[in-house]
Amino acid sequence: MKPAKNSFWSRYGRYVTLGVTASALVGVLTFALWRHEERSAKLDSALDGVASQMRTDTALWTRQEKDASEMLRDIRTQDVTAIGVSPNAILVSTRAGAKYFVTDHNGAFSNALLLGEMKVDARPPYQLVWLPDANIRSDAALWMDTFDRTRDVLGLVLPLLLIGGMVWFMRREMTGGAKLLGEAPTLSFQDVIGAGEAKAALSDIQAYLSNAKQFTGMGVRAPCGVLMVGGPGVGKTRLAQALAGECGANFISITGSYFSAKYYGVGVQKVKHLFELARKNAPTVIFIDEADGLAKRTDTGNGPAEAESNRVINQLLAEMDGFESNEGVIIVAATNHPDNIDEALRRPGRFDRTVHVRLPDLDDRAEIFRFYADKLKSKADDVDFHQLARLSTGLSPATLSMIVNQAGLVARKAGESTVAAKHFLEAIKIARIGDVSGAERALNEDERTRIAVHEAGHGLVAALLGTGVLEEVTILPRGGALGVALITKMQDKHLYRETEMRNEIQVLLGGRNAELLTFSEASSGAAQDLQEASRISLDMVSKFGFNADGNLFSLAALPPQYAGLQMKAAIEHANILLKDLNEACQALLRDNEPVLRAIAERLLESETVPGEIVYRLIDEHKVRKDGLHLAQEERVAA
Repeated sequence: MKPAKNSFWSRYGRYVTLGVTASALVGVLTFALWRHEERSAKLDSALDGVASQMRTDTALWTRQEKDASEMLRDIRTQDVTAIGVSPNAILVSTRAGAKYFVTDHNGAFSNALLLGEMKVDARPPYQLVWLPDANIRSDAALWMDTFDRTRDVLGLVLPLLLIGGMVWFMRREMTGGAKLLGEAPTLSFQDVIGAGEAKAALSDIQAYLSNAKQFTGMGVRAPCGVLMVGGPGVGKTRLAQALAGECGANFISITGSYFSAKYYGVGVQKVKHLFELARKNAPTVIFIDEADGLAKRTDTGNGPAEAESNRVINQLLAEMDGFESNEGVIIVAATNHPDNIDEALRRPGRFDRTVHVRLPDLDDRAEIFRFYADKLKSKADDVDFHQLARLSTGLSPATLSMIVNQAGLVARKAGESTVAAKHFLEAIKIARIGDVSGAERALNEDERTRIAVHEAGHGLVAALLGTGVLEEVTILPRGGALGVALITKMQDKHLYRETEMRNEIQVLLGGRNAELLTFSEASSGAAQDLQEASRISLDMVSKFGFNADGNLFSLAALPPQYAGLQMKAAIEHANILLKDLNEACQALLRDNEPVLRAIAERLLESETVPGEIVYRLIDEHKVRKDGLHLAQEERVAA
């Protein structure tokens, strides 16, 4: 009866068989090793001296390499005691004790081994040793071997590095680099000078981020996004940081171009990553600067670029609609061109509120100048900040900051250790008009005289009509202007009466008419003045209803393709207005011709005439004229 297949005896028999087989293999291997060692021992015992050393250690022979011709010479002179043959080299020992090797490619010398034909019973002149395990290489061979191995390793590693780099790059592209500000902004609304209207509009957002339960408890939906609109440098970014600082929210700052990507679909992943990061760290303010970089959606299907842009905006719309999941997340976007933003983004529910960030007024500009001037080493008592504010009408906070820094540069250039009022005034001139160009060196005397009369005409008409404060008149070229009449406003204006606009045109025409009055002909220097006067007069008759015939229709109401057809009549009315104002300007200059000549003479002498001197000359001329009229009346009465 055979034992069961898995019985004890069956398993025991298999184990015995395996043990016997393993013992037999070990015995065979042991015998083979013993025989190899025995043969090696016999071979070593048969070798003596240098030959035995050559077999056990080849390092002494690999230190010096010689040419085969030298080896042949040593063999012929019987100066060789032992030669070792390896697969790729021949080791040589000389009677003098020198040891060297000869590179033997493909066994070129090892076949006959240079013994030649031996005579019967002749003793060989040297011992011949076979070195099968020796691997002797020259320096060049070692370098080639190292190069081959390095090449093989790089061949394996480089593809892995390229694949890893592509994976890392794609992951980085999908996240887009959007990250939280290292620390939450510490700014507050008090740190932002001016922008009162914008601060008031952001108060609801501040309340929501500070205590969202006030809104949810009343069932009121919190604002989702704020669109801040304003010119460059008015402080939109600073207001967004102040909003986050007021309520201790985290802050993420990106630009409209953040969502653009080289690879299709990456822009959508950037939108998702942005909102995931914001929700995870709520409350969070996401600030998108230059939001018009998102552009508008199109339906023209002009290619993958437009399709990708549409998909990015669609994903952004979907993310902004998730009110429940977006709790504690507010998007603040800033742009100079709100018309370039997609209408779906501007509707209520996305950007609920549009905040207009306006330029600072007179008092705000004075405060901004004082704030930045405190950081300079300046003579604060010597600086009239309200005068600086009056001189910088229409300039943004960023420009005011640049002016203060420019004042320090002007002071350093002049060799001063502190910044004084004159440096601030020069910095404002550089910002508004340009730096002194040095073009006066290229002007001849006739041109200087004509420029002096031209600028005197501008300054005189401005002072007579009271269009602003005449600060100074100069014929020093600045920027692209050969001369300047610096006129500032006492206060910021947002509405202009018809009289004020007519006076502005007369000031622009004052330079040309002064040339006509003095030289009986005008020059090309009035080109820019005529261009600006024409623009104002055209706006007066085509947009503001200041027509002589009472026509109130505004060409701005017409589509652009139709407005051009009606422009001819508007130009005719504007030309009539310009002729009337030109005649009025000529009459004004004729009545004050002595003052015009006096200002021009002073300009030729000192190049710059302060506004106070112009006003004084006008008053003196008025007194003389009144005295002359009174004397004539007395003579007539007598």
